[in-house]
Amino acid sequence: LSERTLESYSADLQRYLDRLTAFGVTVPQDVTADHVLSHLSELEYEGMATRSIARHLSAIRRWHFFLLDENAAEHNPTEGMNTPRFPKKLPAYLTVAEVERLLNAPDRSTARGIRDAAILEVFYSCGLRITELANLPRKDCSLEEAALRVRGKGTKTRMVPLGRRGVEAVAAWLDVRAGWPQKDDALFLSVRGRRFSRMTLWRVFQEYTRKANIQKHVTPHMLRHSFATHLLDRGADLRAVQELLGHANVSTTQIYTHVSVERLAKAHHDFHPRA
Repeated sequence: LSERTLESYSADLQRYLDRLTAFGVTVPQDVTADHVLSHLSELEYEGMATRSIARHLSAIRRWHFFLLDENAAEHNPTEGMNTPRFPKKLPAYLTVAEVERLLNAPDRSTARGIRDAAILEVFYSCGLRITELANLPRKDCSLEEAALRVRGKGTKTRMVPLGRRGVEAVAAWLDVRAGWPQKDDALFLSVRGRRFSRMTLWRVFQEYTRKANIQKHVTPHMLRHSFATHLLDRGADLRAVQELLGHANVSTTQIYTHVSVERLAKAHHDFHPRA
């Protein structure tokens, strides 16, 4: 699992253990199904999203299975518990026109603008996660092959085409990068020569969202959603999009087909004379 996933599970378990302590439970053998359900109910009362509660239950269930396997407990209080159901939420995305405005927002007459234009181009051209972009090494970007070698979740590596616009933007940035302080091997560097954190990249993204005057709440992940949606809208194969996104299971990618079908249904409703 990725480092961020491990951190999330660790935090979930610590919260659960703290709750057990508050219940007066100090040994695993004394944990009952009521304790687990009370903890989950408290999380819901605190306003936690259903999807996050499901992740909590997953961590708790795995922990109790581990205790059972290690003979540290004689029963698993989560046995038979169903994962909470949560409604499927279609991913939000930008229109092609909105993406164009966003990509044109940086001032390419400045060194920083050249860098930021390359960041946005790579985000959209390759459909990367924000962590993948922040951690992308310079050596894994090949302009000759017009491709990136991306290390995704679970240390899985995939090759992603960069595209003509992406190659042009990155080439311009590399000319600028050569004259900057270089204290890291990341493709994209701050003015101090260090790699970006996820939060710094988020702030860069938000800055250009405002400049592009996009009137909706936009996150960096929406560029990834837009990447997938625009490919499928233009007839790309679902399996190919799955490979580009680095999804382990095609069912994860299929949600984007629902977005495309929804758009087709809207077009039919709006423009067909018999709709």
